[in-house]
Amino acid sequence: MTTPSEDFWERHYLGSDPGWGTRPNAVLADTVPALCPVPGTALDLGCGHGGDARWLASLGWRVTAVDVSATALARLAEAAAADGTADRITTERHDLEHTFPEGAFDLVTASYFHTPLDFPRERVLRRAAAATAPGGLLLIVDHASVAPWSWNADKHHVFPTPQETADSLSLGPAWHPERLEAPQRTATGPNGRQAVVTDNVIALRHTAP
Repeated sequence: MTTPSEDFWERHYLGSDPGWGTRPNAVLADTVPALCPVPGTALDLGCGHGGDARWLASLGWRVTAVDVSATALARLAEAAAADGTADRITTERHDLEHTFPEGAFDLVTASYFHTPLDFPRERVLRRAAAATAPGGLLLIVDHASVAPWSWNADKHHVFPTPQETADSLSLGPAWHPERLEAPQRTATGPNGRQAVVTDNVIALRHTAP
């Protein structure tokens, strides 16, 4: 029996363009080379069609790419086989409310980790922090505005600040903020539609030995 998350995201990806989300998100591409210049192991939570995972693998990272949608993971695996990154990417299917990948990673990313469903987001992000190796980076990139093509069309939604998101995780003194910012950028959505959007960037370094 499938979970609500599995049902929702499987329908979402079955109805989406397979080419959507196959490029790395702009914030990740800007942040990782600056804060994690030496490739290691990475965990990509909610990887979708795998634009981030494949980009990281192309730089030499060994990536565990996680999603709840079997369709998204199959498309990622096919694209990785075609571009030569498959040997550096492992796909795992998880409903992160219930199961989580094993291991510790030098980089843990959760990009646009939002859902319209009831989901224990803070608990899962704290688990992501626990999977970040000492010296590693937890990178959370959130929407801080509503794009015209978003499934969340409430223009009056109030988004937490990067500092509020970091504080909500209650990670303690073993964590140092590398970036807590809310930059704007021009994003391209389905059918080439463009809009200025705001992202929340929460980059936290695990400083414990």
